[in-house]
Amino acid sequence: MKLILYHLYPDLLDLYGDRGNVMALKARCRWRNIEMEIRRVSLGDDIDFSQADIVFLGGGSDREQSILVEDLSARATELKQAVEEGLVMLAICGGYQLLGKYYRTADGQEIPGLEILDLYTVAGNKRLIGNVIAEITTFGKDLSELTTLVGFENHSGKTYLGPELKHLGKILKGYGNNGEDGLEGVRYKNIWGTYLHGPLLPKNPHIADQLLGAALSRKGYDANLSRLDDNLEKAAHTAIINRFRNS
Repeated sequence: MKLILYHLYPDLLDLYGDRGNVMALKARCRWRNIEMEIRRVSLGDDIDFSQADIVFLGGGSDREQSILVEDLSARATELKQAVEEGLVMLAICGGYQLLGKYYRTADGQEIPGLEILDLYTVAGNKRLIGNVIAEITTFGKDLSELTTLVGFENHSGKTYLGPELKHLGKILKGYGNNGEDGLEGVRYKNIWGTYLHGPLLPKNPHIADQLLGAALSRKGYDANLSRLDDNLEKAAHTAIINRFRNS
């Protein structure tokens, strides 16, 4: 079995160790004897989303997003078609914002998004920063029995979901999408979007396996992943909950 992961703009979008998500996915494949090829794509590089099994889009500053938005917009139609056909995608923070309609800066400038998801982001007047714990609400079968999501957020953008979109979880600690509605992230088809850095997947192995299972299923492989020894990952996850939930 082989999966191909496209890591988009790794030189521009890598806040707070986001590339660790790619490392986690590759490691969890290796431990199961699944081959994973990583293709790094940056400004001007050729890309064929029909060859991708997983796409990863990390977080970056407003400046970096404005640099790459023109390049990525030229690929938006192809990416949107692939998403509708079930392409698996993980988008973090700035990458999550880019999937929406626009990002409105504090001075009123609108940075256009890819319009793949019915959401938009506006700059707030304070940073939403700190550790996050969320109860997962849109989730399928997993191997770990974890029902929460943990990570670290640091954003001034406030994201609002359209009425047809599902959120990823309900906030127990932290701010999440906008600090107002108690929601975190988005789930649409095989897209997972979230504000959580850290990186996300090493502390949330159940999310990693959801991504891998969806990618394998889409490719016609057996999506019943063998169980891994996730004691360390679960310990890290639980330690965050114990330390920050009531702080």
